[in-house]
Amino acid sequence: MDALGLPVPGQSPVSFVVERRDWSIRWDGIQICRRVNEISPGTASLTTRPERVVNGVAHFGSQFMWEVWHEHISPKTAVAISYFHGKPEDGPDMARHVDAFRGAMDKIDRVIVANTEVESRLRSWGVPDERLVRIPIGVDTTLFTPPSPETRQAARRQFGIPDDRLAIGSFQKDGNGWGEGNDPKMVKGPDLFLEAVEKLARDFPVFVLLTGPARGYVKTGLDEMGVPYAHHFLDDYLQIVSAYHALDLYLMTSREEGGPKAILECAATGVPLVSSRVGMAPDVITDGATGFLVEVGDTVATVQKSAALLESSALRERVTSAAHDSIEAYDWRHVGEQHYHNVYKPLIERT
Repeated sequence: MDALGLPVPGQSPVSFVVERRDWSIRWDGIQICRRVNEISPGTASLTTRPERVVNGVAHFGSQFMWEVWHEHISPKTAVAISYFHGKPEDGPDMARHVDAFRGAMDKIDRVIVANTEVESRLRSWGVPDERLVRIPIGVDTTLFTPPSPETRQAARRQFGIPDDRLAIGSFQKDGNGWGEGNDPKMVKGPDLFLEAVEKLARDFPVFVLLTGPARGYVKTGLDEMGVPYAHHFLDDYLQIVSAYHALDLYLMTSREEGGPKAILECAATGVPLVSSRVGMAPDVITDGATGFLVEVGDTVATVQKSAALLESSALRERVTSAAHDSIEAYDWRHVGEQHYHNVYKPLIERT
């Protein structure tokens, strides 16, 4: 076993391919492998070296990693890929990536998507139904839980949020690269987030809480508009639970998504959410009941629905209670089970 309690890479039938950076794909891989190994001990491990996988299954946790590695994979290896998001209209880099993905389709045994939008898109591109599997992103419902009043107060003190401020959260990486992030990743909608915050700040005493790398573009925008904020790059992913506990509202303004995790994490921790209608949001959120949905780029609707939540504690309580009641289906236990039965087990039996 390695330091994570997972089988040693190369000694298990399934190798989940992750980035070397401790970021989202690695977190997914740890959760999926742990759940799979509860069902079938010794089945899955993490690796950053997929070229060493022979006579087994290599699950690339991101389609972008597959593009880098596909020429180096043994033809004896069964390949699964998680395809989160992306379409040619998103820009020349994504168009090139989509062409590469479609051109190597004959080497891929399973394509895993997290939402119905991307599932329909890939089917329209000609990905065969027998290779296409929809499995949502997961959340640890034993870790992500609503806070007690005392826990909430402690979280707000931890992140420096004044008592008289309404905390709005944004925890995604929305800058290009791994540096300051001054070059915005527009598909994540950081410009739309700033537009909404600027309008909300006219009527509410808002404070923005940011986590994650590459947030420079948003920080510069908040500085220019004079909105107070705090940015914390968390050393340990588990610390993000406290960040949710400090919030009054979460805004997800992306133009394209595979998830994001924040949709599930808000529901699990009792944070009201306003989200653009992309990724898993339409699958998970019932508009007006478990959260609020807006069309991509509709800042007016984002502000209106956010204001309704900020003005009414009764509405916030009703929405977050309903969202929390619906989240169990997305626990990593169920997500890991679906990976085992719908992806790994059939591929293992073929190899």
